[in-house]
Amino acid sequence: MKRREFLKTAGAGLAATAVAAPAIAQSMPELKWRLTASWPKSLDTLFGAPEYMAKRIAEMTDNKFQIQVFAAGEVVPGLQVLDAVQNGTVEMGHTATYYYFGKDPAFTFGTALPFGLNTRQQNAWQFQGGGMELLNDLFKTYNCWGMPTGNTTCQMGGWFRKEIKTVADMNGLKMRIGGFAGRIQAKLGLVPQQLAAGDIYPSLEKGTIDAAEWVGPYDDEKLGFVKVAKYYYYPGWWEGGAQPHLLVNLNKWNELPKNYQAIVQAAAHEAGVWMTAKYDVQNPQALKRLVAAGAQLRPFPQEVMEASYKAANEIYAEIAATNAHFKKLHDSLTAFRSDSYQWMQVAELGFDNFMMRMRTRT
Repeated sequence: MKRREFLKTAGAGLAATAVAAPAIAQSMPELKWRLTASWPKSLDTLFGAPEYMAKRIAEMTDNKFQIQVFAAGEVVPGLQVLDAVQNGTVEMGHTATYYYFGKDPAFTFGTALPFGLNTRQQNAWQFQGGGMELLNDLFKTYNCWGMPTGNTTCQMGGWFRKEIKTVADMNGLKMRIGGFAGRIQAKLGLVPQQLAAGDIYPSLEKGTIDAAEWVGPYDDEKLGFVKVAKYYYYPGWWEGGAQPHLLVNLNKWNELPKNYQAIVQAAAHEAGVWMTAKYDVQNPQALKRLVAAGAQLRPFPQEVMEASYKAANEIYAEIAATNAHFKKLHDSLTAFRSDSYQWMQVAELGFDNFMMRMRTRT
């Protein structure tokens, strides 16, 4: 009798296993997706982040979910990533959403609002402060889902052929400057140019533009700007903590099994940490090399900073009056920023200031 009971129980267990196996297999389908990035392969940190993410997704799915990563220009030009994801040319993109501020100024919040947030604040606001949810309300109107995937940290203010001493020196200056910041600079008389990475050096070399900003020392060194412009300004007030974004076609995102969605989010977050850490390691050494190669570091004059800040806030008020997405994002960010800086000046600022002073004494 006991033997029969055992066989019956064992048989039931085998049957359950036979039923469960196909369910597991169905939740791990074999997928081959394509991702197009806004970056050339030579920028191994920006382009490296989506490559890293794709590698981790493959590893976490036993190679069942494979993503082929394409550099700018291989599928579409670097500034057309949003369009390619929106219309389904590719399933994914890795880009700076502020490139698309011409479609809607609210896109600038995905990357960096000028005079907005630093790196840690960006991560906090987007992941824990409601920013990501507000941004996805915008992205879904363009048939996309997105999340931050990386941060360049505070960027440099760019390379100039001549010194900038007053606001008047900005008048008529043709500068490659990304995203929404060009609109602010235009109020000071600057003529903004939006160019993809690969087009900046030849434009600067030929004199088509007078100045250019990209990211920071590590990437700027790779692009060779020090050979054609010597004055290297800081800070890049328009990108206090610039975040590239992963964009996914919304229909494709909704079709993904929940476990694949979780894997994508985990891998994208991990790739973002990888990017920021790499910049923090590479930028200090690259800056030393650039100075040795002739770069002359200059802070933006206080007059220029304050005029830019004033122009930025005037523009924000104008846009918020007619753009609901922009107003929601701006209200959320500025409230968060106020509380965050109140806290950071208590401990973080005091510690950093002390340690920076002591650096020269040890």
